[in-house]
Amino acid sequence: MARYNQRRTKTIVISIAKTGIRVMPSTIYKIVFSEPSGWPNALIQFIGALAFLGIYASAWSGGNADSSNWLLIVAIGNTLAGIAESLPQNRQLVAGMFRLTAILVLMGLLTIAIFAPELIFG
Repeated sequence: MARYNQRRTKTIVISIAKTGIRVMPSTIYKIVFSEPSGWPNALIQFIGALAFLGIYASAWSGGNADSSNWLLIVAIGNTLAGIAESLPQNRQLVAGMFRLTAILVLMGLLTIAIFAPELIFG
């Protein structure tokens, strides 16, 4: 259920026994679910994804692809972020979902790098 607080910013509230628990602060909501930035930012994300794919291809051609699989995950994260920014202005929710997915993919890579680095770096 969504409601407006006194500052007229949108917050998401879950009602449990007639009490509201905030799930997402309004500033994060406004940033993640804002209008897509457009093609200049999307182009930067796509170029970054191509750069990571190029580095991976270089490592693969040199026979070192096993320890470079993390580059594919970063390329996927950049691609998802680029898709989010290239959507039309009225697709805020879809862009937000792509942004959240990109964040989760990259946070998953970071978590694996911290807790199980042998899975990434061989």
